[in-house]
Amino acid sequence: METNISEIQVSYTNANKERLQIKNSIDSHRLFFSCWSMKTIELQEEAKVLLLNRNNQVLGVYPLSKGGVSGTVIDAKLVFGVALKCSASNIIIAHNHPSGNLKPSEADKNITKKLIEAGKFLDIKLLDHLIITRSAYFSFADELLM
Repeated sequence: METNISEIQVSYTNANKERLQIKNSIDSHRLFFSCWSMKTIELQEEAKVLLLNRNNQVLGVYPLSKGGVSGTVIDAKLVFGVALKCSASNIIIAHNHPSGNLKPSEADKNITKKLIEAGKFLDIKLLDHLIITRSAYFSFADELLM
């Protein structure tokens, strides 16, 4: 009996000659907000990861998940799998709260801690976690929750 094993291929390209540098939560919020659909920001929770090089220049934004009205999944394996594929040194995650409430939930705090700890083993730093609404945002880093 012959077994076929799939070959795993990793590919990453970035055609941008000039890369945007993220200096603070305002920069990251602007970038994330430009990637969000205003048609669904108050309807469905989504999560995204911003991938950065060592100089905090943007490599890309990856859509992690779409959930329901009150939650979505942020899978650490997927976060770091994507970060490793494009050789990211730093990451920032964001998710929206369709309710408009900017207060982080216990689940939000727990995933932030989990990603910080996991990143230490891979030398990939979680710089911030943003909660986004149509009119404002909350930064874990700015509020010293990281």
